Amino acid sequence: MSGATIPVRSGEDFDRDRFREYLRESLPDVPNAPLRVEQFPTGASNLTYLVRVGDWCGVLRRPPLGPVPPRTHDMGREGRLLARLHPVFHLAPGPLLICEDPDVIGAPFHVMEYRAGVVIDSRLPEGLEPGWEPRRVIGERVVAALVDLHRVDYRKAGLDRIGRPEGFLERQVAGWVGRYEGAQTERIAEAQPLIEWLTDHVPESPAPTVIHNDFKLNNILFDPHALEISGILDWEMTTIGDPFFDLAVLLCYWVDPDDPPRLRAMLPSVTTQPGFPRRDDLQQMYANWSGRSLSQMPWYLTFAYFKLAVILQQIYARWVRGQTKDPRFGSFGEKVRTLIAHAYARTNPVRAGRQAR
Repeated sequence: MSGATIPVRSGEDFDRDRFREYLRESLPDVPNAPLRVEQFPTGASNLTYLVRVGDWCGVLRRPPLGPVPPRTHDMGREGRLLARLHPVFHLAPGPLLICEDPDVIGAPFHVMEYRAGVVIDSRLPEGLEPGWEPRRVIGERVVAALVDLHRVDYRKAGLDRIGRPEGFLERQVAGWVGRYEGAQTERIAEAQPLIEWLTDHVPESPAPTVIHNDFKLNNILFDPHALEISGILDWEMTTIGDPFFDLAVLLCYWVDPDDPPRLRAMLPSVTTQPGFPRRDDLQQMYANWSGRSLSQMPWYLTFAYFKLAVILQQIYARWVRGQTKDPRFGSFGEKVRTLIAHAYARTNPVRAGRQAR
């Protein structure tokens, strides 16, 4: 994980003595030493902590505070999935411990191995070599990792039961529309026509693959010196489904220099720096290395913007209802409006050109 940790935020701590006791009972290599806990500040969903006991360390993941939607934030599922995926895809961290008993820290959790590296988010981290060539290499290695993930033989890895690829896109559209409607805090004019367009234009999926389901630059760890990927994070939503879904999520968060100003302002803009490939370049790399046709990518990318809007809306609704006190989430309502307007503009070239101006 990135070395950038912070003290545990107010209200997000847990019973450290009980956790340490459980850890030592479950993992024989954990020494008899004091427990130290820090929190990873990035991310707006699950809570992630760096836990150290003497010279042993691991990463603890638990669901967010407050009520969560059914069948989401399933830490047991994520841990079991990593146990099968890690042996065949080394960029997935290995799991160390799964606990489904909420009495230990207040919620089910799992502990996985610590991966050293830096995360590229809103800016290039210290230690990462500057210049055009390293930035191009970063883009190439991100796409290469995605292509490699999509090549995993999920049946041989025992992952065929983690998802239902038949009707995947139709379920995704219906599911994310339902989540949006369940988390609405205000009416946004473009939302309904956008939903109707997405529903009416669902493409036919290619052959299913393992998909990460949240594959983006700030879920990837880099060795800052070799520019190699040292790990990929946040496997909570991994399933068997449409590989273009993954590519669209990557593209959604990958900001181009000529994107609309409001979009550039709300998403990490590090990829607008000279040298980083553009979205079109990433698509071409993926098409060349995977052998798949990307003729339907405009629909997938539009849906990815809508999906991101729904994720932020769910978090914003929790903030509005007082279920989280994190001050970062107070501005998410405006971000939701920006994303829905941007996605709707993409459904019509005239609207898209008008928004870009």
